[in-house]
Amino acid sequence: MRIHIIGSLLFAAGMLFLPVPSSAQFRASITIAPPALLVYEQPVCPGDGYLWTPGYWGWDDAYYWVPGDWVMPPEVGYLWTPGYWGWGSGAYMFNEGYWGTSIGFYGGINYGFGYFGRGYEGGRWDNGHFFYNTTVNNVNVSVVHNVYNTRVNVASASRVSYNGGNGGVNARATPQEEAAAHGNHVGPVAAQTQHAQAARSDPQQRSSANRTVPAAATTRANTPNTAVHPTELPAVEHPARPNTGNAKLDQRYQKQQDQLVAKQSQDRQRLQQTQDKEHQQLAKQGANEAKSQQLEQRHQQQTQQMQQGHSQQMQQMQQRQQPAGGGARGGRR
Repeated sequence: MRIHIIGSLLFAAGMLFLPVPSSAQFRASITIAPPALLVYEQPVCPGDGYLWTPGYWGWDDAYYWVPGDWVMPPEVGYLWTPGYWGWGSGAYMFNEGYWGTSIGFYGGINYGFGYFGRGYEGGRWDNGHFFYNTTVNNVNVSVVHNVYNTRVNVASASRVSYNGGNGGVNARATPQEEAAAHGNHVGPVAAQTQHAQAARSDPQQRSSANRTVPAAATTRANTPNTAVHPTELPAVEHPARPNTGNAKLDQRYQKQQDQLVAKQSQDRQRLQQTQDKEHQQLAKQGANEAKSQQLEQRHQQQTQQMQQGHSQQMQQMQQRQQPAGGGARGGRR
């Protein structure tokens, strides 16, 4: 397989052949088209202010699925323009997604849940609050009250995941989408980066694992942590006991597991204590409902980020402890 790492000069030279905005930032290009988009159910929105970022195919020596996720935007008023794969100069290249005040071009790809190829039909900002279109979003209206219901006509239910090339979506950026790409915007937030890294290291998200049972393959990874505080999380799960056939090595590995579980339990306790203090301070101040809700959203984001980090730590330790030749091969970007 031929792989091209695109530098800024090579990228600029190749843009004449690409059906994408000139501000796109590509990391790598390959000669095999990405698979069709997976079919999955959207998990319920965890709270007010979260925006849906749809699932997509990443690349690391092979395609892997990055499940969709609910994410807090970097700023009020920002919307997510999804990344997409595009064909140009004889290869498929990935165009990174970004946050901005308007939706840019994302290849005409129908990611679903409001991202139907052009713009975003899943919600809108109004006076500093995000309002969700319940027609295309899974929102618990008893928890989130900023909602409306507008039916959306979708022209095509295609699951094609790339723009241009053989069998790709035939779409080009409008002047408004070009303007969004050239306007002020920022890249993925930390939670999105961590989410993508976890997907890359999970063998079950590889295209070979997802090809046969696409819906089931995304169920676990697409379900976000809805816990607001560490005490609402399930207990730290202890890995299976090491069984390498070497008693001394198993003992050393077991000690590593126990230490990691103990450390993660302590992390939870410290975060819970910090959040409890913040609740007490807010109560003394007699804060209104809006400030209380903001604090709860921040606590939920902290809890999610901690749990994502803990999951990565556990996965990395288990990979290190696998017998030589028996683990999943980690790739390089």
